[in-house]
Amino acid sequence: MKRCSTCNKTFTDEKLSYCVDDGTPLVEVFDNEDELTQVGPGTNWNPPAYQPPSYVPSGGKSQKRTWPWLAAVVGLLVIMLIGFVIAAVTYLPRLTKKADRIAESNSNNSNSNSNSEHADTKNANDNAAVDAPPPTDKELVLAQLKDIENEWTVANINADKKKLARILADDFVGQVNNGGIQGKAEYIRTIQRDTSTQKWEFVDLRLTLQGDRATLLGKLHQQLQDREIVADFVDRFVWREGRWQATGSEVTINQK
Repeated sequence: MKRCSTCNKTFTDEKLSYCVDDGTPLVEVFDNEDELTQVGPGTNWNPPAYQPPSYVPSGGKSQKRTWPWLAAVVGLLVIMLIGFVIAAVTYLPRLTKKADRIAESNSNNSNSNSNSEHADTKNANDNAAVDAPPPTDKELVLAQLKDIENEWTVANINADKKKLARILADDFVGQVNNGGIQGKAEYIRTIQRDTSTQKWEFVDLRLTLQGDRATLLGKLHQQLQDREIVADFVDRFVWREGRWQATGSEVTINQK
Protein backbone atom coordinates (compact mmCIF):
# COMPACT_ATOMS: atom_id res chain seq x y z
CA MET A 1 0.00 0.00 0.00
CA LYS A 2 1.10 3.55 -0.74
CA ARG A 3 0.09 6.86 0.84
CA CYS A 4 0.19 10.49 -0.35
CA SER A 5 1.91 12.60 2.27
CA THR A 6 -0.02 15.68 1.17
CA CYS A 7 -3.65 14.58 1.01
CA ASN A 8 -3.13 11.42 3.13
CA LYS A 9 -4.92 9.24 0.64
CA THR A 10 -3.85 5.66 0.32
CA PHE A 11 -3.55 3.65 -2.84
CA THR A 12 -3.37 -0.09 -3.30
CA ASP A 13 -2.18 -0.04 -6.90
CA GLU A 14 1.51 -0.93 -6.68
CA LYS A 15 2.17 0.58 -10.09
CA LEU A 16 1.30 4.10 -8.93
CA SER A 17 4.23 6.26 -7.90
CA TYR A 18 2.53 9.69 -7.65
CA CYS A 19 -0.74 10.90 -6.17
CA VAL A 20 -3.44 11.18 -8.80
CA ASP A 21 -4.76 14.32 -7.13
CA ASP A 22 -1.74 16.49 -6.38
CA GLY A 23 1.17 14.62 -7.97
CA THR A 24 3.01 14.11 -4.69
CA PRO A 25 5.31 11.07 -4.71
CA LEU A 26 3.72 8.16 -2.84
CA VAL A 27 5.42 6.41 0.04
CA GLU A 28 5.16 2.78 1.03
CA VAL A 29 3.15 2.00 4.17
CA PHE A 30 2.68 -1.27 5.95
CA ASP A 31 -0.40 -2.61 7.66
CA ASN A 32 0.73 -1.91 11.22
CA GLU A 33 2.02 1.53 10.18
CA ASP A 34 -1.31 2.27 8.59
CA GLU A 35 -3.06 1.45 11.80
CA LEU A 36 -0.72 3.57 13.86
CA THR A 37 -0.73 6.55 11.59
CA GLN A 38 -4.34 6.38 10.48
CA VAL A 39 -5.90 9.72 10.97
CA GLY A 40 -9.50 9.82 11.96
CA PRO A 41 -12.01 12.54 11.59
CA GLY A 42 -11.34 15.64 13.60
CA THR A 43 -7.70 14.91 14.04
CA ASN A 44 -5.38 17.78 13.26
CA TRP A 45 -2.96 16.36 10.77
CA ASN A 46 -0.24 18.58 9.52
CA PRO A 47 1.67 16.67 6.94
CA PRO A 48 5.13 17.90 6.18
CA ALA A 49 5.47 20.18 3.21
CA TYR A 50 6.55 18.51 0.01
CA GLN A 51 10.24 18.88 -0.62
CA PRO A 52 11.34 18.22 -4.17
CA PRO A 53 14.39 16.03 -4.40
CA SER A 54 17.64 17.93 -4.58
CA TYR A 55 19.96 17.33 -7.51
CA VAL A 56 23.61 18.08 -7.92
CA PRO A 57 24.05 20.52 -10.84
CA SER A 58 25.26 18.63 -13.86
CA GLY A 59 27.80 21.33 -14.65
CA GLY A 60 29.76 20.88 -11.45
CA LYS A 61 31.85 17.95 -12.56
CA SER A 62 32.27 19.21 -16.14
CA GLN A 63 33.52 22.55 -14.88
CA LYS A 64 36.08 20.80 -12.77
CA ARG A 65 37.12 18.63 -15.69
CA THR A 66 37.67 21.60 -18.09
CA TRP A 67 40.54 22.97 -16.03
CA PRO A 68 43.05 20.27 -17.04
CA TRP A 69 42.25 20.84 -20.73
CA LEU A 70 42.52 24.60 -20.37
CA ALA A 71 45.86 24.25 -18.58
CA ALA A 72 47.13 21.92 -21.31
CA VAL A 73 46.19 24.37 -24.08
CA VAL A 74 47.81 27.29 -22.27
CA GLY A 75 50.94 25.21 -21.69
CA LEU A 76 51.11 24.24 -25.37
CA LEU A 77 50.78 27.88 -26.46
CA VAL A 78 53.55 28.88 -24.07
CA ILE A 79 55.83 26.14 -25.43
CA MET A 80 55.13 27.21 -29.03
CA LEU A 81 55.85 30.84 -28.17
CA ILE A 82 59.14 29.91 -26.51
CA GLY A 83 60.10 27.80 -29.56
CA PHE A 84 59.31 30.67 -31.92
CA VAL A 85 61.45 33.07 -29.87
CA ILE A 86 64.36 30.61 -29.82
CA ALA A 87 64.11 30.05 -33.59
CA ALA A 88 64.01 33.79 -34.24
CA VAL A 89 67.03 34.43 -32.04
CA THR A 90 68.94 31.56 -33.69
CA TYR A 91 68.16 32.05 -37.38
CA LEU A 92 67.50 35.77 -37.73
CA PRO A 93 71.19 36.75 -37.42
CA ARG A 94 72.08 34.08 -40.00
CA LEU A 95 69.50 35.39 -42.47
CA THR A 96 70.73 38.94 -41.92
CA LYS A 97 74.35 37.92 -42.57
CA LYS A 98 73.32 36.01 -45.70
CA ALA A 99 71.42 39.02 -47.03
CA ASP A 100 74.44 41.22 -46.34
CA ARG A 101 76.71 38.79 -48.22
CA ILE A 102 74.36 38.75 -51.21
CA ALA A 103 74.19 42.53 -51.27
CA GLU A 104 77.98 42.76 -51.00
CA SER A 105 78.40 40.20 -53.80
CA ASN A 106 76.03 42.13 -56.07
CA SER A 107 77.91 45.33 -55.30
CA ASN A 108 81.23 43.69 -56.14
CA ASN A 109 79.84 42.27 -59.39
CA SER A 110 78.51 45.68 -60.32
CA ASN A 111 81.86 47.30 -59.66
CA SER A 112 83.64 44.53 -61.56
CA ASN A 113 81.36 44.96 -64.56
CA SER A 114 81.85 48.71 -64.45
CA ASN A 115 85.60 48.35 -64.38
CA SER A 116 85.47 45.78 -67.16
CA GLU A 117 83.45 48.11 -69.35
CA HIS A 118 85.97 50.90 -68.88
CA ALA A 119 88.92 48.59 -69.56
CA ASP A 120 87.39 46.66 -72.47
CA THR A 121 88.42 47.88 -75.91
CA LYS A 122 85.87 45.74 -77.71
CA ASN A 123 84.15 48.26 -79.95
CA ALA A 124 84.19 50.84 -77.16
CA ASN A 125 81.47 52.64 -79.08
CA ASP A 126 78.79 50.81 -77.05
CA ASN A 127 79.61 52.88 -73.95
CA ALA A 128 80.49 56.12 -75.74
CA ALA A 129 78.15 59.06 -75.97
CA VAL A 130 76.58 59.77 -79.35
CA ASP A 131 78.44 63.08 -79.62
CA ALA A 132 81.74 61.74 -78.23
CA PRO A 133 84.79 62.73 -80.32
CA PRO A 134 86.71 60.00 -82.16
CA PRO A 135 89.64 58.47 -80.27
CA THR A 136 93.11 59.59 -81.33
CA ASP A 137 95.23 56.83 -79.76
CA LYS A 138 96.23 54.55 -82.66
CA GLU A 139 96.87 51.53 -80.43
CA LEU A 140 93.42 51.91 -78.89
CA VAL A 141 91.77 52.33 -82.31
CA LEU A 142 93.66 49.32 -83.68
CA ALA A 143 92.41 47.17 -80.80
CA GLN A 144 88.86 48.45 -81.29
CA LEU A 145 88.86 47.76 -85.03
CA LYS A 146 90.37 44.29 -84.55
CA ASP A 147 87.51 43.46 -82.20
CA ILE A 148 85.02 44.76 -84.78
CA GLU A 149 86.67 42.56 -87.46
CA ASN A 150 86.19 39.49 -85.24
CA GLU A 151 82.56 40.42 -84.58
CA TRP A 152 82.08 41.00 -88.31
CA THR A 153 83.51 37.54 -89.13
CA VAL A 154 81.26 35.83 -86.55
CA ALA A 155 78.23 37.70 -87.91
CA ASN A 156 79.11 36.57 -91.46
CA ILE A 157 79.48 32.93 -90.38
CA ASN A 158 76.18 32.93 -88.46
CA ALA A 159 74.35 35.18 -90.96
CA ASP A 160 73.52 37.45 -88.01
CA LYS A 161 71.70 40.22 -89.82
CA LYS A 162 71.03 42.22 -86.66
CA LYS A 163 74.72 42.33 -85.79
CA LEU A 164 75.68 43.18 -89.38
CA ALA A 165 73.15 46.02 -89.43
CA ARG A 166 74.97 47.59 -86.48
CA ILE A 167 78.50 47.02 -87.79
CA LEU A 168 77.86 48.38 -91.30
CA ALA A 169 77.20 52.07 -91.91
CA ASP A 170 74.16 53.01 -93.96
CA ASP A 171 76.43 54.12 -96.83
CA PHE A 172 78.49 50.93 -96.77
CA VAL A 173 79.81 49.71 -100.14
CA GLY A 174 81.57 46.35 -100.38
CA GLN A 175 83.34 44.56 -103.18
CA VAL A 176 81.99 41.10 -104.09
CA ASN A 177 83.99 38.17 -105.45
CA ASN A 178 83.07 38.82 -109.07
CA GLY A 179 84.37 42.36 -108.89
CA GLY A 180 80.99 44.03 -108.46
CA ILE A 181 79.90 46.24 -105.58
CA GLN A 182 77.28 45.64 -102.95
CA GLY A 183 75.46 48.05 -100.62
CA LYS A 184 74.43 47.42 -97.02
CA ALA A 185 70.87 46.29 -97.77
CA GLU A 186 72.01 43.85 -100.47
CA TYR A 187 74.83 42.56 -98.26
CA ILE A 188 72.45 41.75 -95.39
CA ARG A 189 69.72 40.36 -97.66
CA THR A 190 71.99 37.87 -99.46
CA ILE A 191 74.14 36.74 -96.50
CA GLN A 192 73.98 32.98 -95.84
CA ARG A 193 75.17 30.89 -92.92
CA ASP A 194 78.70 29.45 -93.28
CA THR A 195 79.12 25.90 -91.94
CA SER A 196 82.58 25.19 -93.37
CA THR A 197 84.75 27.66 -91.41
CA GLN A 198 86.58 26.01 -88.51
CA LYS A 199 88.73 28.92 -87.25
CA TRP A 200 90.33 32.17 -88.43
CA GLU A 201 93.07 34.63 -87.56
CA PHE A 202 93.90 38.25 -88.48
CA VAL A 203 97.60 38.95 -89.11
CA ASP A 204 99.78 41.78 -90.42
CA LEU A 205 97.29 44.46 -89.40
CA ARG A 206 98.13 48.05 -90.31
CA LEU A 207 96.13 51.12 -89.40
CA THR A 208 95.76 54.51 -91.03
CA LEU A 209 93.95 57.04 -88.81
CA GLN A 210 92.81 60.48 -89.98
CA GLY A 211 90.40 62.22 -87.62
CA ASP A 212 87.11 60.38 -87.74
CA ARG A 213 88.26 58.09 -90.59
CA ALA A 214 90.23 54.88 -90.22
CA THR A 215 91.51 52.30 -92.70
CA LEU A 216 92.57 48.82 -91.61
CA LEU A 217 94.68 46.58 -93.87
CA GLY A 218 95.76 43.01 -93.19
CA LYS A 219 95.39 39.33 -93.94
CA LEU A 220 92.69 36.88 -92.86
CA HIS A 221 93.71 33.24 -92.49
CA GLN A 222 90.53 31.18 -92.61
CA GLN A 223 90.62 27.42 -91.96
CA LEU A 224 87.83 25.54 -93.73
CA GLN A 225 86.93 21.87 -93.42
CA ASP A 226 89.00 20.84 -96.46
CA ARG A 227 91.36 23.74 -97.14
CA GLU A 228 92.76 27.07 -95.91
CA ILE A 229 92.01 30.46 -97.42
CA VAL A 230 94.19 33.55 -97.08
CA ALA A 231 92.47 36.81 -97.96
CA ASP A 232 93.98 40.28 -98.27
CA PHE A 233 91.49 42.90 -97.10
CA VAL A 234 91.13 46.65 -96.85
CA ASP A 235 88.31 47.79 -94.57
CA ARG A 236 87.34 51.42 -94.06
CA PHE A 237 85.59 52.85 -91.02
CA VAL A 238 84.03 56.14 -89.91
CA TRP A 239 83.33 57.41 -86.39
CA ARG A 240 79.59 58.12 -86.14
CA GLU A 241 77.16 58.27 -83.23
CA GLY A 242 79.97 57.56 -80.79
CA ARG A 243 81.20 54.32 -82.44
CA TRP A 244 83.13 52.95 -85.41
CA GLN A 245 81.04 51.86 -88.42
CA ALA A 246 82.27 50.09 -91.56
CA THR A 247 81.82 52.12 -94.75
CA GLY A 248 83.67 49.88 -97.21
CA SER A 249 85.46 46.58 -97.72
CA GLU A 250 87.72 45.17 -100.41
CA VAL A 251 88.74 41.48 -100.23
CA THR A 252 91.10 39.52 -102.45
CA ILE A 253 91.05 35.75 -101.79
CA ASN A 254 94.18 33.62 -102.29
CA GLN A 255 93.50 29.92 -101.82
CA LYS A 256 96.33 27.67 -100.58
